[in-house]
Amino acid sequence: MLEEQWFKVILTLVITGLGAATAALLFKLGLNGLGRLRLRMLTLGPDWLLLPAISGSGGLVAGLLIQIGAPAAQGSGIPQVMQFLRRRPIPMGFEVAAVKLVAGIVAIGSGFPLGPSGPSVQMGSSVGWVMARLLKAPNAFLRMIVAAGGGAGIAAVFNAPIGGFFYTLEELLQGARPVVMLLVLVTTFWADTWADLLGLAGLGMESTGWNLGRGFVLERQVTTFVEVLPLDLLVLFAVGALVALGAEAYCRFVVKLHNWRRQLAIPLAGAMAAAGVVLGVVDALLPADFINRAGIRQAVVEGDIDISKAMAIFFVLFLSTGLAAAAGTPGGLFAPMLTLGGALGLAAAGIMEHVGMNSPNSMIFAGMAAFMTACARTPMTATFLTFALTKELLLLKPLLVASLGSLVVARLLHRQSIFQRLIAPTTPGNSGGKGVGGLPVLSVPLRPRQL
Repeated sequence: MLEEQWFKVILTLVITGLGAATAALLFKLGLNGLGRLRLRMLTLGPDWLLLPAISGSGGLVAGLLIQIGAPAAQGSGIPQVMQFLRRRPIPMGFEVAAVKLVAGIVAIGSGFPLGPSGPSVQMGSSVGWVMARLLKAPNAFLRMIVAAGGGAGIAAVFNAPIGGFFYTLEELLQGARPVVMLLVLVTTFWADTWADLLGLAGLGMESTGWNLGRGFVLERQVTTFVEVLPLDLLVLFAVGALVALGAEAYCRFVVKLHNWRRQLAIPLAGAMAAAGVVLGVVDALLPADFINRAGIRQAVVEGDIDISKAMAIFFVLFLSTGLAAAAGTPGGLFAPMLTLGGALGLAAAGIMEHVGMNSPNSMIFAGMAAFMTACARTPMTATFLTFALTKELLLLKPLLVASLGSLVVARLLHRQSIFQRLIAPTTPGNSGGKGVGGLPVLSVPLRPRQL
């Protein structure tokens, strides 16, 4: 069929990659703008009053937008895409993408400590679904196009096309034929290229890998020296296994709170407003540098903090991001996962140095990859998203070893990823009328399709 309809399929994927990258650009620009406005507003009064008010009102507005406009846009968005790809009647389309975009910017920009990864997946997949319908792409390729759109979103928001490619295969499609793999790879690289041309990071052209005078250049979020000794690999495997314990505790915490909200049938707007107030109070009680979460992530990556602060960052983010995710906030978990894992890796390195042992200098990045692997069960994705921070080839082996140790322990502790556990169970009377969080979503007819 591809030989007969190749032009429609390729055109659909090209436009999908463009749309996914553009949506990710708008999302990050909105977050940066609203985040700066939030910091400026703090000069108008005491933190203990303004922070809860801003977060609470942001949660209320975002929750109402989702409840009224598109209930399927709540939460990370990844469970919804996974359900759609498994032939569950989950709405897709521009309406879902638009509500996700606006509500996500309002919620995260007002202080909810989540990232753009999940929304970028759902928005990219929605764009793929719409383009496939508009261009009348073959129905047999609809599932691949939707999944490729999600991978393109990851590629664009992290500037990591290989990471987006592997995420599509590991989590969304869970395997594919060689021709499908090639089409997905082309889509993620095209989305990353378009993101560079658009200036995805929103901080100027220099931060996107595109330079007007020199064309595409290799840009690193952090520069590090990596040295890998044979003994380091054993240490990193063990550290990955230990990090998996913390990651599994995080998964169970998020899922427990999420299920509790669903059982109590708390409306999304109410849950997000209450969570926003709590998060604002916590922010007001913490040191001022905790409000700048991008700065915290950068400090962890660069290793500029001691053991006590690393553990403080871990526990604060563990509780705050878990609460935000369980409330149904339209935000992603990949960025918090990387920060949580980096904090654990930094603490482990500090403890080894404290007792007189030499720690691998890749410990922080290994912790990042291990934590994300244990939560999402996507070792290759975790490896290449972490690699994208440094673009240092010598880092790949430590990341893969730590991810392997993490995956082994995580699989022993639980069979499913955090996103699979967040999917509402199907019951005979609820096969098509409930969405994530127990809110009703509109059913859409799906034709049989396969890859």
